[in-house]
Amino acid sequence: MSKPTKTDILKKAMLEALEKSLGIVTTACKQVGIHRSTYYDWFNNDSDFKRQVEDIQNICLDFSESALLKLIEEGNVSATIFYLKTKGKKRGFVERQEIVQRVDIETELQELSDEQLHQRLSELRNAIKN
Repeated sequence: MSKPTKTDILKKAMLEALEKSLGIVTTACKQVGIHRSTYYDWFNNDSDFKRQVEDIQNICLDFSESALLKLIEEGNVSATIFYLKTKGKKRGFVERQEIVQRVDIETELQELSDEQLHQRLSELRNAIKN
């Protein structure tokens, strides 16, 4: 096996620093002594490094979710609300505004000139595309 390069050693140190800093890139870069652009160059161009970083990010997310669940167990209402708004969306736990617009479209369209009708149709096509 070949001797690890300086870059290999720095990448390994960076991964360890990311784990210790719970995925905070700036903190890990400072600890290892590399620039953030170096980190992002490695992340974008080295698929193995990227996979390892993503594994660390998932571990950090698991840690955060565990902390959130502990707060919920302790009866923290804000934590419970946050959890339901993010994880309970499919069950209706969302904040949203419902805007209901009732228009008698037939009456509205009958009152438009041909030019206005074409304009309205064009606006509706654009709205559907966006």
